[in-house]
Amino acid sequence: MSLPRVRASITALTLLSLVALVGCELPIHPRDGSAVVQIRVAPDSVALDPSQTQGFVASGRTAGGDSMAVDVTWTTSAGTITPAGVYTADTGAADVIVTATLVGSQVSGVAHVRKRRVAPQAGHVFIVTEENHDYSAVIGSSSMPYLTSLAQQYGLATQYYANTHPSIGNYFELATGQIITNNDSYSTIVTVDNVVRRLLAAGKTWKSYAEDLPSVGYTGPDVGGYARKHNVFALLSDVVNDSSQRTRLVPFIQFAPDLANGTLPDFSNIVPNLCNDAHDCSLTTADTWLGNNIAPLIASPTFQQDGLLIIVFDESGSDSTNGGGRIAWVVVGPKSKPGYLSTTLYQHQSTLRLILEALGVAQFPGAAATAPAMTEFFTP
Repeated sequence: MSLPRVRASITALTLLSLVALVGCELPIHPRDGSAVVQIRVAPDSVALDPSQTQGFVASGRTAGGDSMAVDVTWTTSAGTITPAGVYTADTGAADVIVTATLVGSQVSGVAHVRKRRVAPQAGHVFIVTEENHDYSAVIGSSSMPYLTSLAQQYGLATQYYANTHPSIGNYFELATGQIITNNDSYSTIVTVDNVVRRLLAAGKTWKSYAEDLPSVGYTGPDVGGYARKHNVFALLSDVVNDSSQRTRLVPFIQFAPDLANGTLPDFSNIVPNLCNDAHDCSLTTADTWLGNNIAPLIASPTFQQDGLLIIVFDESGSDSTNGGGRIAWVVVGPKSKPGYLSTTLYQHQSTLRLILEALGVAQFPGAAATAPAMTEFFTP
């Protein structure tokens, strides 16, 4: 009767000795006692924007190849990760390693987080929006030699499409990442997330310089050559309902003094009147206006140091491809690749993303949050 007990004791001692000797190499799963020899992390590779989140899941593998749930601790070389494996990317440029380590052991697995390229940082970003002409009528046209020269010297998106018809939905897309409405007479105050809200949250300044705006802070309907549908900043709740932000709606005649005095904001929305944006007058008139008003900006020391300018049409004149038709989009700046032609399909939400990204803002309104980034136009 004593022999089985002796054998049982020997067996128990042997097992305890094996655990003590090889426990570090064959960790014991805390739930079912199976030996885990490998940790796998899924996804094992991912590309993220700054501040974007990604959930990771860890699983264990036995020597026999079986998969099982495991308890792990999460660590990361940059950014942050929760105990549940939810990672938030930081704003740095380097790639990151996320590590899952089996609780009570040194067995671990990793995932690699690649940072998506972001647009180079700019101290001053400008956008000028023109009106109602097809790409083919603009680029290379004898009617717009100045804009064509900028396209040849800097960056041109050859497959850029407006989002809708008529105008107002495209202007809202540029400001909110949403079309909002296709009613050009729309006058309701919009409360959705928007470029102004994101700029203010990031501590950035802005102004909308609208030609023929009758007075500083004017939020009313069309007057003379001024069209509110082309200046939808005057319909954003973050502007209309804040007396200090309303003062950032200014007549375009203030632009030249602000440039000369070094008082330009971080972001400038530039709105030519109905003649100078080619809505009511010719492309030649619009091109002359650009040469007279934008050429001095580009030549200025302020712009040459850290400027980024986008010139885009709101919609095509006769095309509805991808919603609003193929239009001209030109980017100008000291960090723009010279003579660069892009064949990537972009729309207005990507422009909104670029504006904010270039100013160091990592939260994007509406469709801009998932829009293709326009980093290809810039040197690394």
